[in-house]
Amino acid sequence: MIRHEEIPQDFNLASWFLDRNVEEGRGDRVALYGAANTTYRELAALQNRAGHVLLDLGVRPEDRVLLALSDGPEFVACWYAALKVGAVVAEAYTFLPAKEYAYYLRYSGARVVIVDGTTLANVREAAAGLRYPPAILVVGTEAGPGETSFEEATESAPDGLEAADTGKDDPALWKFTTGSTGAPKAVCHLMHDPLVSHENFAVDVIGYTEADIVLPVPKLFFGYARDAATLFTFGVGAAGIAFPERSTPERLFDLIERHRPTIMVQVPTMMSAMLEHPGARERDLSSLRLCLSSGEALPEEVHRRWLDLYGVEVLEGVGSSELYHIYLSNRPGRARPGSVGEVVPGYEAQLLDDVQRPVPEGDPGELWISGESAGVCYWRDHARSKRAFHGDTVRTGDLFVRDLDGYFWYRGRADDLLKVGGIWVAPLEVENCLLAHPAVAECAVVGYEQGGLTLPVAYVVVREGQATPELARELQDFVRVELSPHKYPRDVRFLAELPKTASGKVDRRSLGRAPEEAHA
Repeated sequence: MIRHEEIPQDFNLASWFLDRNVEEGRGDRVALYGAANTTYRELAALQNRAGHVLLDLGVRPEDRVLLALSDGPEFVACWYAALKVGAVVAEAYTFLPAKEYAYYLRYSGARVVIVDGTTLANVREAAAGLRYPPAILVVGTEAGPGETSFEEATESAPDGLEAADTGKDDPALWKFTTGSTGAPKAVCHLMHDPLVSHENFAVDVIGYTEADIVLPVPKLFFGYARDAATLFTFGVGAAGIAFPERSTPERLFDLIERHRPTIMVQVPTMMSAMLEHPGARERDLSSLRLCLSSGEALPEEVHRRWLDLYGVEVLEGVGSSELYHIYLSNRPGRARPGSVGEVVPGYEAQLLDDVQRPVPEGDPGELWISGESAGVCYWRDHARSKRAFHGDTVRTGDLFVRDLDGYFWYRGRADDLLKVGGIWVAPLEVENCLLAHPAVAECAVVGYEQGGLTLPVAYVVVREGQATPELARELQDFVRVELSPHKYPRDVRFLAELPKTASGKVDRRSLGRAPEEAHA
């Protein structure tokens, strides 16, 4: 465990996580596996050349640099380059429409946006409507008038670059909230926050070593994946896997068999999709020593099926943009399916009621978490910042129960609870119940208004067979028997697949509408 006072006052993230590997003799080790492997020496040189390009484009300390870039060595090099020159780095998803890129550019006030062929056209359109458009740095495709080609600019740039004179408490990076309840907001983090998370979670809990190879399921714009595969790995001289394609079960199975990773950074929806893949039983996952799961609650049924099929330990944890990364996690060798584990070293957790009094052991309460990786604020949102941030303590809005052994059990978002017939219902509890039915592959439960009343509706993806009114009634009766009768879904809707956000979570906002017709 590391504390703030143990971190040197003069501190630069890029120097510590990337350059240090070259300085300590690991320059020829592979840092990134991909279509072509990239060593630490090669990645550090590319970082330095990219840093010179950013400086030439006018980037100065605390300026924002926005990445709208597919996964690969260029993404990682540019991310570290921005940090090395003292800028603040942020990332956006690569499959957004122009209007959403316009939001990110306007909100961030980015000095430079780094794009590739996937994002260039939409970012151009977005930037054209801005009063103060950013410089556009183009990777892997032809740059237009007024734009800069990354390949041409870095080809002539020096391989060496002196790190900016930054300190551990200087602004360093933004982590965006997912935007599932509104427009994404950036949590502002300081230089020391990633190092605190690396030492307290990646090293002390997960036990990262230089022998690890980490495969992320979410793309690198999602900090959960980027940190696990290209920050925590570099902290111990290990390697990550970076690939530009979308994550699919087939692609992930192939990457596992090609690169033989030891850690897989998962989300529950992809675990379920891999389990349902026709060739799932024939695929070889024996190289994995463990899987991490976060981003949304891991249903106990999915967890147990994964263990039964692959025998690979799954460590579910909970983190947030506000605390930088994971602060509750299961440990290797003592994971409990259905639980999100114990408090990570360096953090303190309280469960409080709605007037901020501690709840009795075993009762649900809202989690308030304290730790030195807490963000400073939400950018340009003073009111929301005051509600969430209290020094190093963050009010999460998540409900948990803590058992007598110190394990935490997620009970949903405080603002997701449904009041049905005057009684509170947690959608997650109903979802976990439905997933225990053999016909259900995926499901999501949300509330809708009808006649002034809130009623729960279940959206269900069936595993096999017909989605019929008879099955809908069977699922309702199943919940009535397994849970309190008032918790059963008043309506069951069948979908071919659940809508997902860019980070792989179920998009509940798009489901939170009254159904057009009832099946039961």
